[in-house]
Amino acid sequence: MRRLHSVEDAAYVLGFERTTAWQEIRMGRLRTVRVGRRRLVPTEYIDDYVELLKREAEAA
Repeated sequence: MRRLHSVEDAAYVLGFERTTAWQEIRMGRLRTVRVGRRRLVPTEYIDDYVELLKREAEAA
């Protein structure tokens, strides 16, 4: 199982478009790491993002 995902792959896993993923990254909601010049999303950051969405849904 891969532990690091491209932004495009992370967007696919989360079920939305690449542009939405980049928007969430810019807002600081979806965290990434840098490996050389690439920006990658660790699996645990994808899980953290899903938990953030759950907390927001419960608070609404």
